[in-house]
Amino acid sequence: MVCMGAGLVGCAGPAIRSQSPEVEALINLESDTKLVGDYTAPWGTNPQRIERAGLVTGLPGTGSDPPPGAQRQLLMMDMQARGVVDPNKLLASSKTSLVWVHGYLPPGVRKGDRIDVMVEVPADNATVNLNSGWLMETRLAEMAVLGNRVRDGHVLGVAEGPLLVDPVSGGTLDSVSKLRARVPGGGVSLTNRSIGLIVSPEHRSIALSKRIGDCINRRFHAVIRGTKRGVATPKTERFIELEIPPTYADNLARYIRVVRCVAVIEPPAGRHARMELLTRQLKDPVTAPTAALRMEAIGREAILPLKQGLLSKDAEIRFASAEALAYLGESAAAPYLAEAASTLRSARPAALAALGVLDDANGIDALQGLLTSTSSETRYGAFRQLRRIDASAPLVRGEQLGDACSLHVLDVEGPALVHLTRSHRPEIVLFGTEHPLDSGLRAEAGASIVVVVEGGKATVSRFVAGQPDQQLEVPARVDTVARAIVQVDGTYPDVVQFLQQASSGRFLSSRLAFDALPNEFDGRTSIHEEAAAHDRNAPSDDETAASLTDEEPVDEEGRTDSAS
Repeated sequence: MVCMGAGLVGCAGPAIRSQSPEVEALINLESDTKLVGDYTAPWGTNPQRIERAGLVTGLPGTGSDPPPGAQRQLLMMDMQARGVVDPNKLLASSKTSLVWVHGYLPPGVRKGDRIDVMVEVPADNATVNLNSGWLMETRLAEMAVLGNRVRDGHVLGVAEGPLLVDPVSGGTLDSVSKLRARVPGGGVSLTNRSIGLIVSPEHRSIALSKRIGDCINRRFHAVIRGTKRGVATPKTERFIELEIPPTYADNLARYIRVVRCVAVIEPPAGRHARMELLTRQLKDPVTAPTAALRMEAIGREAILPLKQGLLSKDAEIRFASAEALAYLGESAAAPYLAEAASTLRSARPAALAALGVLDDANGIDALQGLLTSTSSETRYGAFRQLRRIDASAPLVRGEQLGDACSLHVLDVEGPALVHLTRSHRPEIVLFGTEHPLDSGLRAEAGASIVVVVEGGKATVSRFVAGQPDQQLEVPARVDTVARAIVQVDGTYPDVVQFLQQASSGRFLSSRLAFDALPNEFDGRTSIHEEAAAHDRNAPSDDETAASLTDEEPVDEEGRTDSAS
């Protein structure tokens, strides 16, 4: 994102274009100010891959008996440990398939958090389609190939659930796509992952580590195990552990950037001079993102000049000021962030994320206003943030359809939109209350459910050998048919398949969208590379790794975070 990238560059050194003598003096003073980023690099900010061989069941004759090999051996060991009788017979069934399962534990994940899980049939297997399959419980761990053997580490997650084979716009899947699927929110983390700062080798000392921690703690606090205290805990001369304040829980990238802009050393009267320089920089769209980020790192005494930035005629300056104000708890930023989300595409992810931390009337009103946008990204992004603020609010609360998914019908203006997710959580969001299905539709919902629409009515039928047939007649609308599919024991992937067929056959006039989130909407992604690339004193990845070889930080269960 352009503005965020500029902000990160700003933490690496002074940036201003004017060169008057007065400004030169301010820049010289600024160069004597040392920031957290001058001494440290982020640690633990990359996703951690966990994986394992797993078993998919419930396939309609499209599975296969896996060939001998390391993956089959791993799966056999797991099945035997669980007491499965005659595992070879189960694997030989055409209703089952060996798959490779993997997911990523994001930085800062907590025990019990849900993650997405990806599933893929290995290349040497004869399985032809994963549609309608169910992933049996699979324990996920870090894996490594040592010699000719696959070694696994601690079990860090567990996964289970119905497979969603990704739909495509044309309504068909190629042979490769049929062998890949995911389980949205189907994984559960069994561990906590810490984040922190690594002190550069040339600066390491107990005194500096403590000083950095003290400076961070004067700026940031969090309630930790019921007690309000600073977020930084110096563990050694080389490692400072960071807790995550709730305000930044969904935007770790910005949190790390702001922490790295906290001043560690300031010349006498340096704070006043820095504020004067940053106020000047905030008036220039080139340097405004940098200035706003540094003001946010200073804290509440920067609120007044940031509010002055809201009055700028330049949209980028208004956005940079509003974003920093939001993380400082100032709801006056809300309308300016809504403006940026609507008009600045590059700023949309950050604007929506910032609106999500304003949990007062101004922030909520701004987000509700975005629900009527013509942009699917803006509308669904606003919905996501409203749910993060208060999932029980009547507008976004919705209903749970059994164990399959949640259904949210939003009574809002704007183009009719049906939104489905392939990540985070199985979820159907209807923007607008009217989503009719046209007559003449006959579509499948999984391997055993058929939906037929005629004369304003939809008949949902389920046929399974050896079981009584089930049949429901409901009004021909998206919400009623979705409920009926789940009522006859359908799954979320079954509902997705039906809606995709209805849309591709042009029996659904509402727009159908999948995962309409702005790029980089979720800040809990890899941020180490961004920070290190722009930090004037940050060690390289190799240097950071080398510095940890003899004393790696460990989490509370005694495991190292070498994967990061």
